[in-house]
Amino acid sequence: MSNEPIHIIGGGLAGSEAAWQAAEAGAKVILHEMRGVKSTDAHETDAFAELVCSNSFRSDDHEQNAVGLLHEEMRRCNSLIMRAADQHKLPAGGALAVDRHGFSGAVTEAISSHPNVTVVREEIAGWPPGEWQHVIIATGPLTSPALAEAVLEKTGEDSLAFFDAIAPIVHYDSINHDIAWKQSRYDKAGPGGTGADYLNLPMDKDQYFAFVEALKTAPLHEFKDWEKVPYFDGCLPIEVMAERGVETLRHGPMKPVGLTNPRNPTVKPYAIVQLRQDNALGTLWNMVGFQTKMRYGIQTEIFRMIPGLENAQFARLGGLHRNTFINSPKVLAPDLKLKVDPRIRFAGQVTGVEGYVESAAVGLITGRMTAAEALGGSLATPPVTTALGALIGHITGGHIEAESYSGARSFQPMNVNFGLFPEVNVSKPEGVKRWRGPEKTIAKRRAITSRALEDLKAWA
Repeated sequence: MSNEPIHIIGGGLAGSEAAWQAAEAGAKVILHEMRGVKSTDAHETDAFAELVCSNSFRSDDHEQNAVGLLHEEMRRCNSLIMRAADQHKLPAGGALAVDRHGFSGAVTEAISSHPNVTVVREEIAGWPPGEWQHVIIATGPLTSPALAEAVLEKTGEDSLAFFDAIAPIVHYDSINHDIAWKQSRYDKAGPGGTGADYLNLPMDKDQYFAFVEALKTAPLHEFKDWEKVPYFDGCLPIEVMAERGVETLRHGPMKPVGLTNPRNPTVKPYAIVQLRQDNALGTLWNMVGFQTKMRYGIQTEIFRMIPGLENAQFARLGGLHRNTFINSPKVLAPDLKLKVDPRIRFAGQVTGVEGYVESAAVGLITGRMTAAEALGGSLATPPVTTALGALIGHITGGHIEAESYSGARSFQPMNVNFGLFPEVNVSKPEGVKRWRGPEKTIAKRRAITSRALEDLKAWA
């Protein structure tokens, strides 16, 4: 058995989960976190697992949704991130949303008080020292420039990056509740919910078109050298969506389906803006899907065009930050080790996964696998039939490496989805001659998720 500690660089969701998993397995962990000594452009605190963007972990349906399945697999693997999320969940329809400060505080307390974890507040400004035998780099999208340069030099890769945008947060008591009504889309309750978990603000056609036009002409923050960096499609700024067509927002975050205005039930709104509770007190609500890179001054003016927000006061305005990730299919082995330096594993968004839960999931696997080695054993990656295994398989080798006509690499960040899983065959129930509507899709997803949880049990 080795007495060498595991050095984990970064205390975000992936680093915190990796530290927890390794410590729970009996390994000694040294967690290096620079916040508290040096800040980033997006973080506001020095707490572990701070949620920089949304407070939503997305769908919690483990039978019909891939990220919901990932939630369930992580729960069954003693995930600290999922435990803290469940402890601090907020009403959010079918989604799992959390009080961001309570969530981060719970993770920080669990890590800081664990007897096998030592927390060191410092920046690792270069490649990890050679005497560190077990290392996990989980610095996330906001990797410090010095470490990012060391990674690029070591891998021989060019910088890969994309933009993530942040949505505004509104004070609840500044919303016009004579206009807003509470309802979840299709009245879906979900974890901690009632079926009336979102505030809805209706727009007629003229209001919607005026709003879109204002977005298209709004002054934006300029990023100079970053301008050619792509956006992640799951987190597009609203003004970018508006530029893609006048109806784009109405088929995206402002879609009016599954909702009925109780004050005017016979008239269907042309578009609807939704707000989701952001803290346990219910005093702050975030604008769902309204991430933006508009300049701060104009944001208030344009968002007050939305009926119900004419007097809105904002606790936080929208913003944009740059995410860095590595070319994982090329530089990482199937066990997430860096090919040119197998002491090193990578975890979290820096590997090219997108999303809070996906980042933590990679941390969970690296923490367990590294702990097994530090304690003199080994652990295989989860089967590709599981959400955990499908995600790891994709980032380390499931993606076809190719060059586009523009010269950009084809590898881009991705959320977990059913397209990453091996196919499964489903048979029609006895007596059924043909599938109707979505019946086959529902049956297929249920077969994938059932298989995943059975295979996870065998692996775990």
